[in-house]
Amino acid sequence: MPSPLASHCLKCYLPMVNDYHVIVIGGGLAGLTAALALAGKGFDVMLLEKHPYPRHKVCGEYLSREVQPYLQSLGLPLSEAVVINRMQLTTINGRSLQTSLPLGGLGISRYALDASLYNKAKAAGVAFKFETVTGLTSHKSGYTVTTSGPGEYRAALVVGAYGKRAALDKELGRGFIEKPSPWLAVKAHYSIAHWPDELVGLFTFRGGYAGLSKTETGALNFCYLASYSSFRQAGTIEAYNEQVVSRNPYLREFLGTAKMIFEKPLSIAQISFGPKQAAGNGMLMCGDTAGMIHPLCGNGMAMAIQSARIASELITQYLNQQSSDRKTLLTAYSRNWQQAFGRRLSTGRRLQALLLNESLSELAVSSVARSPWLMRKIISATHGKPFGA
Repeated sequence: MPSPLASHCLKCYLPMVNDYHVIVIGGGLAGLTAALALAGKGFDVMLLEKHPYPRHKVCGEYLSREVQPYLQSLGLPLSEAVVINRMQLTTINGRSLQTSLPLGGLGISRYALDASLYNKAKAAGVAFKFETVTGLTSHKSGYTVTTSGPGEYRAALVVGAYGKRAALDKELGRGFIEKPSPWLAVKAHYSIAHWPDELVGLFTFRGGYAGLSKTETGALNFCYLASYSSFRQAGTIEAYNEQVVSRNPYLREFLGTAKMIFEKPLSIAQISFGPKQAAGNGMLMCGDTAGMIHPLCGNGMAMAIQSARIASELITQYLNQQSSDRKTLLTAYSRNWQQAFGRRLSTGRRLQALLLNESLSELAVSSVARSPWLMRKIISATHGKPFGA
């Protein structure tokens, strides 16, 4: 139930026609974290998500430890996660280097992490509906969200955390959705006899790159990003792995010795790394809905969680104090989001362009191999500092 302060302020500000203080659209890391944080402040929150939990998702499943103190403050110590503190980078031709990670990360599957957040949020009072959102309209007292289900839901504020792209983006007229997205991603879990728990591997191949790291179950997560232009020539995941991915000698050895645990790989298409608005159509956008960092940076999961924290803190101030109108709230969120992530995104774009250029990547790895300090500096540029409650 809402806290007396939250109920009082909202009642003073809005006619009591709203069902909830906040509706969160999308139940990935960003949506679940925002819902849990807001429910913990005493607000009535509904989360709308298409698919029930638990489930696997295409993801690198490497979580930067910058978010660990914050997750602990929400009641998720993540004690089951694998601690990762070393990185191996390998080029197409097999040139390789290893370095320590300045902050390190945690290896944990989305199957486990999303389910833990879901259970915490549900226990905190978040209402869940597993329905597809079909529309959003604004009115004087807030917003009405329509879904594939039988009803409509009303709230003072809406958080958009529904992922990389969705039909809702087209409904809302978001510009990026009309542009071609030349990337797809593939993921599966494998068992393998020898892979150090503390190591995350990044391996380039012609047209893409792959990550390897342990999860809490001991399975090795193999996830890669590939350009459509390179994938189209092979046509299937199996053929692409054999004809393209395996040209990297390390990946050839991995695919030849590891055993896939999944019945078949998971894949997603139409991945866009283009600029998006962090706020628009009355919504605060979180996670991939606001913008995606290139996966080689290993920071997407942490950015989703941090964006949810930024949104939930501003929403809490807004609902409790009523110190600004909705437009001011959206402007403040956009500014804070850009300050937190703008530099990381631009660094990620430059790094991906470098690593996917075969001759330049060989030269870059040779240079960095002679200067571990430089490598750690580059890694730090795509990550933030630890933060708590």
